[in-house]
Amino acid sequence: MGVLEDKSRARTFYKYLSKVYDRVNPFVWNEAMRDEALAMLSIDDGDRVLDVGCGTGFGTEGILQYTDDVYGLDQSPHQLEKAWAKLGKHDPVAFHFGDAERLPFQDDSFDAVWSSGSIEYWPNPVEGLREIRRVVKPGEKALVVGPDYPNSRLFRRVADAIMLFYDEAEADRMFAEAGFVDIEHTVMQAKPGSPKAIVTVARAPEHSEGAD
Repeated sequence: MGVLEDKSRARTFYKYLSKVYDRVNPFVWNEAMRDEALAMLSIDDGDRVLDVGCGTGFGTEGILQYTDDVYGLDQSPHQLEKAWAKLGKHDPVAFHFGDAERLPFQDDSFDAVWSSGSIEYWPNPVEGLREIRRVVKPGEKALVVGPDYPNSRLFRRVADAIMLFYDEAEADRMFAEAGFVDIEHTVMQAKPGSPKAIVTVARAPEHSEGAD
């Protein structure tokens, strides 16, 4: 487990990163990449959408271009304060302080779930993905953005010591173990030489698909 896959360390990390996050983030995950990913989620007007690990609200702002029924959740109060400053504490987004591995929502609550730049900090990513599958309606999609595994052996060792990095094969394993179907991946990059992001879109099975 990487040092930042510990929840208390991650909160401390984001306490300081929140001060510069919106200036640093575009070098890794910019608006064009976000908008391309959002198009994969096929959000319709009026859909109820959850942003898991919403941080300062960068992904949330994109979701609001499609629907005004948006929920955001994050475990970092410092990141949430930045999101509140941009979007308001209660309107147009219903923000919640909480844990991705214990989502405070009922089963089948959302038409779509989005999560960008969060899974790499989850100590138990499969549990987090199971929670996402639990709250998304049967037959609907979830999209998760995480850091693609580096090609360099040296960078892989460094990456593994910090937080979760994974490739398409590992994403397949995690999403399948969490109960998703129709799993697809797209690797994105802000510019040549910058870190790559892996975007995974998967569907929660219909109840009949899960039957024996």
